[in-house]
Amino acid sequence: MILIDTVVLSELRRAKPNAGVVAYLKSQDADAIFLSALTIGEIEAGIERQRGQNAQFAADLAQWLALIELQFSHCILPVTPAIAKLWGRLCVQTGNKGIDNLIAATALCHHLTVVTRNVKHFEPTGVRVFDPFGPVAKG
Repeated sequence: MILIDTVVLSELRRAKPNAGVVAYLKSQDADAIFLSALTIGEIEAGIERQRGQNAQFAADLAQWLALIELQFSHCILPVTPAIAKLWGRLCVQTGNKGIDNLIAATALCHHLTVVTRNVKHFEPTGVRVFDPFGPVAKG
């Protein structure tokens, strides 16, 4: 079972998404794919950044986010007290208080593999990580 990081989800919006990412996600059982609620927040932050710069792009992103929320409604994982506690421990262990540690804590609590291009962001947490951006990503 996997937890898709924002960078992987965002790759699917591209006109020509990475073939390895597409192949990997197609090979996964739909019931085994999860998102963190933090991914929704990261996308929302991107929308807000774009509002003053490119209103149409912001609107397109907002529409895409609404679709993501609908499609993944059954598998968006919230931050629970157990996840928050583990995040606190990871912050001290890694010296990093960022969102990636919170995503890692979510994956660890749910026994998921984080699927991301940003492997180095997650490795210090001890979470299982997979980078699907290779030419033939099978995981």
